[in-house]
Amino acid sequence: MKRSIVPGNLPTKELHQYIIGSIAPRPIAFVSTIGENGVHNLAPYSFFNAFSSNPPILVFSSNRKATDNTTKDTLHNVRVSKECVINVVPYAIVRQMSLASVEFPSDISEFDQTGLTREKSETVSAPRVMESPVNMECVVKDIITLGEHGGAGHLIICEVTLIAISESVLNGDRIDPNKLDLMGRLGKNYYVRASGAALMEIYQSVSEIPIGFERLPESVRKSKVLTGNELAALASLKNLPGPDEVNETKARYPESQNLDIGQLHRFASELISKDNAADAFCLLV
Repeated sequence: MKRSIVPGNLPTKELHQYIIGSIAPRPIAFVSTIGENGVHNLAPYSFFNAFSSNPPILVFSSNRKATDNTTKDTLHNVRVSKECVINVVPYAIVRQMSLASVEFPSDISEFDQTGLTREKSETVSAPRVMESPVNMECVVKDIITLGEHGGAGHLIICEVTLIAISESVLNGDRIDPNKLDLMGRLGKNYYVRASGAALMEIYQSVSEIPIGFERLPESVRKSKVLTGNELAALASLKNLPGPDEVNETKARYPESQNLDIGQLHRFASELISKDNAADAFCLLV
């Protein structure tokens, strides 16, 4: 049974929590800007993502405050300067990032209040956060206002002019997620750390057509043991095994021969968990 939530039938703050609790984890844009008064502003936004690689486009939303319909310094600054820096948030600075979300007066810099260090940018006037391992300098291409009431967003569309990446988070030409150690935002006060045991690697070719669910044996598709994820691992195989492959595999697992169907499916589940879906499929057929 599912609960139906109809926008407009509950306060905006409650709807907001359902949305951000469901669409999670979200990456965090730690946005640095410079005001007309020369004050360096720094604020986190989790309505954020990348939307294009050519041109390289990032979008984040600075929402109107639900309680009093006010807007943030970041929105004012990017309207005037047409530039910003989007800094990533690793675990090492997550509490400083959270501190920057406090509504300090416009004439006070969050850099000073959080103890983070200004670093000169190469293509824009707004500073980078030195402690952030990836800084994306941006020019603001457009700002789309989504509404005039509390909770309404302003989509700030940014084109990346330069990316500065610390060598400490690289393996050759690739970013190592364990070294980057990023934080993600969930609902309420929850965050997630994207490194270590939280990481999992799933490979799926998008150009090679796999066997799919429909070609799985009915007894496998309707298994009371195998989960949807485990069935998908089987359905992702490129080809159905031939008789010789099936017989050879069964010979390598003599302990599977006298199992009932439930025990066999549990045995196959263990093989799939060890990234051995091909052998599991052979035993199941």
